[in-house]
Amino acid sequence: MANLAQPLHSAYVLAVPDAEATARWWQSMFGFERWLEPPGWVFVRRGVCDLRLGSCPDALAPHETGDHNYFGVVLVDAIDALFEEARARGLSSLAPPQDQPWGMREMIVRTPDGHRLVFAQQMHVDVEES
Repeated sequence: MANLAQPLHSAYVLAVPDAEATARWWQSMFGFERWLEPPGWVFVRRGVCDLRLGSCPDALAPHETGDHNYFGVVLVDAIDALFEEARARGLSSLAPPQDQPWGMREMIVRTPDGHRLVFAQQMHVDVEES
């Protein structure tokens, strides 16, 4: 079998009403940094998490998609620290991280535009020897 190419990085592309306003939110709430601004777009990132925000004022609003407004899961190394950081930055609608039965500790973020993103940390799972 031939070697298959492996992903090195991923990015999320979001249609938002105002890329500038959404970028400011990601910067102020989660410390993302701008790194590219092609016409109609603002690209922000924190570590390996890359968000490409496109101004699409006529796009379907995320709340109109029901439960389909999740756009990804970002694995982090310290979910509780990220939660505290976001809360200190003024994010008030954020529920604290919770342990999930699939071995992840997760928190869900809803952007002002209505998109939802899961931040998650792998939990240590003890496996009993048989």
